[in-house]
Amino acid sequence: MPVWQVSHRITCALVGAALVTGCSTDTAPGTAQSGTSATTTTGEPPSAPRTAELTEVTVDVPDGMRATPFDEPRRAMVPAGWTLSVWARTDKPRLMAWAPDGALLVSIPRTGQVLSMRDGNASVLLDGLTQPHGLTFAANRLYIAESNRISSYAYRDGAAVEPRVIADDLPDGRSPDLRGAYSHALKSVAVGPDGAVYFSIGSTGNISEQDRTATPPRATIMRVAPEGGPAQPFSTGVRNGTGLAVAPDGAVWTAVNNRDNVADPSTGQVDPAYVDDNPPESVAKLSPGRELGWPYCNPDGGPANLPLIRDVQTNPDGSRMDCAALPPIEQSLGAHSAPLGLSFSTGQLPRPYDSGALVGVHGSWNRQNPQPPEVSYFAWRDGELGDQQTLVGGFQADDGTRWGRPVAAVAGPDGSVYITDDYADAVYRLTPPT
Repeated sequence: MPVWQVSHRITCALVGAALVTGCSTDTAPGTAQSGTSATTTTGEPPSAPRTAELTEVTVDVPDGMRATPFDEPRRAMVPAGWTLSVWARTDKPRLMAWAPDGALLVSIPRTGQVLSMRDGNASVLLDGLTQPHGLTFAANRLYIAESNRISSYAYRDGAAVEPRVIADDLPDGRSPDLRGAYSHALKSVAVGPDGAVYFSIGSTGNISEQDRTATPPRATIMRVAPEGGPAQPFSTGVRNGTGLAVAPDGAVWTAVNNRDNVADPSTGQVDPAYVDDNPPESVAKLSPGRELGWPYCNPDGGPANLPLIRDVQTNPDGSRMDCAALPPIEQSLGAHSAPLGLSFSTGQLPRPYDSGALVGVHGSWNRQNPQPPEVSYFAWRDGELGDQQTLVGGFQADDGTRWGRPVAAVAGPDGSVYITDDYADAVYRLTPPT
């Protein structure tokens, strides 16, 4: 059955919970045609190859997939010689993982389902879950981050069976103490080379500092043993680390949605001109006990090796946390970019994208000049990430209207990049020249 038909039946049959995703509050596709200017790069490590020039292409849309926003031609910016096509249509697709048998698994938090996609067609792999979001594989086990638990399944013959709870009773919008006030309930999951399971617990709000002392602590990346058991904080002060992935060297990285409406340190006032560009979003390499500062410290400057500075609203005299003592943040994106899915490409793609991080950038909701959605690429060299580069852009017009908002991007076994878009209800395939 085509994905669009599966999604339509799902949507009519189920009423999903409302989601607050990253820094976004938009829920419906736009109608304006995308702009034509590409985002420029800010630099690369000396060893990294130059990024190819981006060119404008018309998104290829197969017959039967031309519902809004593809009821009119859409144009995007991609590397020269690459093509972008709509591969599938489905309701609000989020994060993805490739199964060992070649199926692309896609989470649909709104309907409580995980879909299995092959050649643009979908079947329901799992149903009745609680806002499933993060997906990953370790050997032949599928790990799923629901809003209230982390589970794993044996994956055999295209089916997910023998569920095992890895971590339970996680905070979400149904937690009695939160009374539905949870802005970042969706969670992500990654499995380290030692089998340990890492998962994100987002903050309940923008500067809800009580999250740091909650049980379990929120605004953290947690770690639990492969067989499950009590989970422990791995890294703290992580406002909303939706992007979570293991790098080629086995290190755990996160892409973080940092806080909104921060005051200008020089005046103590919330000035929209300052808020537009502060604080940058973090892309950080995690280690046991690492502190990323939220809500007392914010990254400053960039694009790389960002120091953390005192938040004058939550840490006015510096007594809550010594920001200067924290290690710098390795990489960044522009303020309010709202990075969501994070994955690493390890040889599937041609140069200069053969080794690096792919990030779905959802775009801003509270910036006067909206931060545009895109798929970003960070070159990986010798254990470090280079500066942000645009891999796919053009989703936003000059007046700030949008027709799409990428969530995640993963390299496929066929050498293409697959991209979810929960604004256009689409999965794209970005294909390099043959």
